[in-house]
Amino acid sequence: MSAPLVRPTEGRRIGGVCAALARRFGTSATTMRVIFLVSCLLPGPQFLIYLAMWALIPSEKSPRAAW
Repeated sequence: MSAPLVRPTEGRRIGGVCAALARRFGTSATTMRVIFLVSCLLPGPQFLIYLAMWALIPSEKSPRAAW
């Protein structure tokens, strides 16, 4: 079973989209970031898709401190 698609609070660089996709597909976040950067060399709306995913993928709930 794969992990749910949520942007993690730990390990994100900008928006956490690459970290979320890496967690979902079972690869490292660095690998996903390299794939994204290489894809930006190709023509297409990759940056706009990243922004849309940043807005649409929910952020992981932060653990609340127990008082």
